[in-house]
Amino acid sequence: MDKDNLAFHYVCTWDQAKKIAFSYDRFWVSNCGCREKKGKCSRSRIDLCLMFKGDIEGSGGLDKKEISRVELEEIFKEAKEKHLVTRPFRNEKNMTQTDGICFCCDDCCAYFLDPKEICDKGDLIERTDQVSCTHCGECVEVCFFGAKIMEKEELSIKKDNCYGCGLCVEVCPEDCIQMIPRSQ
Repeated sequence: MDKDNLAFHYVCTWDQAKKIAFSYDRFWVSNCGCREKKGKCSRSRIDLCLMFKGDIEGSGGLDKKEISRVELEEIFKEAKEKHLVTRPFRNEKNMTQTDGICFCCDDCCAYFLDPKEICDKGDLIERTDQVSCTHCGECVEVCFFGAKIMEKEELSIKKDNCYGCGLCVEVCPEDCIQMIPRSQ
């Protein structure tokens, strides 16, 4: 990816996001600006804008507070249970540095609701073993990017739409999906 042309947000898997988060010693969380604007998110709680520095603003939300590692684990647990996409955000002055993570869904998050919002794809992409796939559609339900769709009761994959969030891997009952490096 061209380091001079990076978007503010990028997508990664929960495991990648946890690795990023736990490489820091301190954590702050504020209300998600998208969730505040909508009123109430049908999928998760409102205080899910995670930051790694106390002096940065979150997504425009209120009620910023420092949290413990235990509270951070709880956020990741909820993100997994609620099928939230982890979208780290970069430092505006040094776009190679990550300042925090948004936990997003298609209920209220601007990225999924506004086609003008830009987000970089992660460094992983899905690979589905079509022979083992039973075409149950579980992965389609959590693919906010439209990479997995059902056509005539069969799973169809639009690789160009895959952002590398890994939600499909987590819900697949056949374990026939894996995340691989995008470069493969």
